[in-house]
Amino acid sequence: MFLFPNLRIVTQPMDASKDASPKELPLGFDASTEEEYASQSKLLQEFTSIPCIDNAWTFKSNSTFGAGMGSQAMFSISQANLLANKRRKYILSASISKESSSSVNFQWAPFPIEMSGVSTIVPSPSGSKLLVVRNPENESPTHFEIWSQGQVEKEFHIPQSVHGSVYIDGWFEGISWNCDETLIAYIAEEPSAAKPTFCGLGYRKGSATTDKDSCSWKGQGEWEEDWGETYAGKRQPALFVINTSSGEVQPVKGIAKSLSVGQVVWAPSTDGSNQYLVFVGWSSDPRKLGIKYCSNRPCALYAVQAPFYKSEANYFEFKGSPIEGSPVLKLTQSINSAFFPLFSPDGRFLVFLSAKSSVDSGAHSATNSLHKIDWPVNEQLSLPAKVVDVIPVVQCSEDGCFPGLYCSGFLRNPWLSDGCTMMLSSVWGSSQVLLSVNVISGDVKRITPTDSKFSWNILALDRDNIIAVSSSPVDVPKIRYGCLVEKATKNATWSWLDVSSPIVSCSKMVRSLLSSRQFDILKIPVKDVSSCLTKGAGKPFEAIFVFNSKENGACDPLIVLLHGGPNDVSVSSFSTSSAFLSSIGYSLLIVNYRGSLGFGEEALQSLLGKAGSQDVNDVLTAIDHVIDRGLASPSSIAVLGISHGGFLTTHLIGQAPDKFAAAAARNPVCNLASMVGTTDIPDWCYVQVYGTKGKNKFTEAASTEDLALFHSKSPISHVSKVKAPTIFLLSAEDLRVPMSNGFQYARSLKEKGVEVKIFMFPNDVHAIKRPQSDFESFLNIGVWFKKYCK
Repeated sequence: MFLFPNLRIVTQPMDASKDASPKELPLGFDASTEEEYASQSKLLQEFTSIPCIDNAWTFKSNSTFGAGMGSQAMFSISQANLLANKRRKYILSASISKESSSSVNFQWAPFPIEMSGVSTIVPSPSGSKLLVVRNPENESPTHFEIWSQGQVEKEFHIPQSVHGSVYIDGWFEGISWNCDETLIAYIAEEPSAAKPTFCGLGYRKGSATTDKDSCSWKGQGEWEEDWGETYAGKRQPALFVINTSSGEVQPVKGIAKSLSVGQVVWAPSTDGSNQYLVFVGWSSDPRKLGIKYCSNRPCALYAVQAPFYKSEANYFEFKGSPIEGSPVLKLTQSINSAFFPLFSPDGRFLVFLSAKSSVDSGAHSATNSLHKIDWPVNEQLSLPAKVVDVIPVVQCSEDGCFPGLYCSGFLRNPWLSDGCTMMLSSVWGSSQVLLSVNVISGDVKRITPTDSKFSWNILALDRDNIIAVSSSPVDVPKIRYGCLVEKATKNATWSWLDVSSPIVSCSKMVRSLLSSRQFDILKIPVKDVSSCLTKGAGKPFEAIFVFNSKENGACDPLIVLLHGGPNDVSVSSFSTSSAFLSSIGYSLLIVNYRGSLGFGEEALQSLLGKAGSQDVNDVLTAIDHVIDRGLASPSSIAVLGISHGGFLTTHLIGQAPDKFAAAAARNPVCNLASMVGTTDIPDWCYVQVYGTKGKNKFTEAASTEDLALFHSKSPISHVSKVKAPTIFLLSAEDLRVPMSNGFQYARSLKEKGVEVKIFMFPNDVHAIKRPQSDFESFLNIGVWFKKYCK
């Protein structure tokens, strides 16, 4: 059957005298609503189809182009596939020739190659091989493929009895080739635990059943705790090693059952020495709390001997357990948070990130620090390892200076040729920038242009050059190529070249709409500085303002956009949903209230215990700031937020009921008193209300005093004052803010006569990121705001 979306076929009944039955409109639609849906959905589809560059790798080439050295690049790209409700993933390759510091040429392959069914790809250290992992969607085996330049060299099917799906979540995820590319260490779900079997006579002792056994069935067995939001049904992450020649897989033994492992890397090997694996471990004692978006879970670096060793015959054999007296070694005993381990090129030191500030305070995310430990060469690994600070936590920086490290990960190879300088992306105020960090001296430099308000993300290194992507709220992502100028000097600078690319293209309509918009990053003074307990808490916060560049005398209606967290940040990068809302005729005020990442630890910590008051006041101050400057009209303001941004949204329409013409709340926190008993992060509720001391007050059995205070700090306590028509977008599989929170608040508004509409996405989680859910979510928000905020 073929579907032609623009072709309408009408068949008439045999009796033409009878009128055809009227067309049935969707629930909640009228004729004008349907027209608005049709118009906005067409535009939203144009924005949704814009691809995203997810990753890139470079490979040295033996060939040269002109006077310069050549290399190859491979870009991983994704694009929303609305019909399949997935993101389509594909690869596009390019040959790079760098003629000089002012000239680079990318020769692109004519077409991309779709990576259908591929979960992840990992090139080997030499670049001569490529690991392709295909996770099953059921209980089928996991597929491992080893590719060379021209063919599949090996293919292995790993059954569920060995392990489940390989972790590709960006947190527990870890896949690491060893130096000679004979072994790969990785994180996968441990095998399923045995389930009790029952038959007509009751419990069947000592035998298993199969799916085809109609005379018996498997019971559920004891419930196994998981790591909460997005990890529902995922089994414990465990460490495995596969031999790339034979396909033999062995679990790494000796790791305590209470330890969830991730982010594995091979330690540098020395002839005749033991092979070590370094990994991150998170303890589940006393229980697993939600870990997604939560870096406040204590973790440490561990080392364990790999299960294979090389014999004199030059092949690998399995060694069933670590050497006697050599258990798993805890490397970071003096610090309560250590993750993203990375060895220097010479193998002499191990660097890692820490979220110690987050663990100590209870803030779910905070300012990072960077550390290193010396790694022994030709010596036995001994403890305790001395942890050396490379970048400490920045409490409060001077204007224009480095605000602290806010880094979400490292490249697999972030090192320049000097072996001690690493390149990374980090948040700096309301932008993301690129930094160079000398891990010997601790010197940190911003290498992206200081006058650029765009956001930048590093993709790969090409020798001592950088491939990055930059974008803004009104500029689609562009590939940039960074060249180090006069690198021998202390004040070396970087030259950034534009790269012509077919990857991120958009329609003529989108280009035209974006060309009429511009943005700025506003500094908003704090209203009552005298009440601030620290210098950092009294410094101005920021807001990204997107507006119509064509002056016509009248202000567009304003949408206030609020990020979640609260310890998160909205950066000045391109967002299809925000660009869509701007393009249908709105100015955007994207507020990074105090407590956001990127502004130093004192400003961030100032919000703990003041949620619902300090953050609400900051948003109102930002709104008044743009109104006072004549950038927005006070009569047509809407507010939109997700998670804690939804908490702020529902607080604002209750605390300032005459300020807002309409509101949209996506999986909002509306009642802390009910959330604390149902969320995967009940400790978060305590810290938001009690501040840092809430970390120690946290209990699974909240007292009546706790619950009363939680209620008083929640939007539900202001529900009687709300006037703004409000739309709710809720997810049935949200474990972070269960949908009952939003439903209770929405029903309370309805009970009081406020206009309410609810959309529930049955198969989505907290972030509402499945393509169809995301599309329908912002389409309904656009139509809702058009109706009430003209």
